[in-house]
Amino acid sequence: MSNPQNLRYSKEHEWLSGAEDGVATVGITEHAANALGDIVYVQLPEVGDTVTAGESCGELESTKSVSELYAPVTGEVVEANQDVVDDPELVNKAPFEGGWLFKVRIADEPEDLLSADEYTAFIAG
Repeated sequence: MSNPQNLRYSKEHEWLSGAEDGVATVGITEHAANALGDIVYVQLPEVGDTVTAGESCGELESTKSVSELYAPVTGEVVEANQDVVDDPELVNKAPFEGGWLFKVRIADEPEDLLSADEYTAFIAG
């Protein structure tokens, strides 16, 4: 399992792309997708919602369990990925590509986001 070097990661297993014009993309990591198993339902924040770093902003349901989705940054949701709502398996198939979850205009970014190497060490225990 390889975590893309160009992303940052939360200890809740979300990833965050670099911000382009203040907007970043959020998803869950391959590690989290594998741990959840086959994802069958995705509830995302809606466009216009404000999300707060470290707080729940959605839900992922799999054949194994239900997991909260946590915002890695604070900001306003500007897009939700309808493709993963319609086809939740995308999160398992391509967590770093088509399985992204939402885009957020960043208002505040916590200092504890991890680099790819730091995240890899974190999940290794």
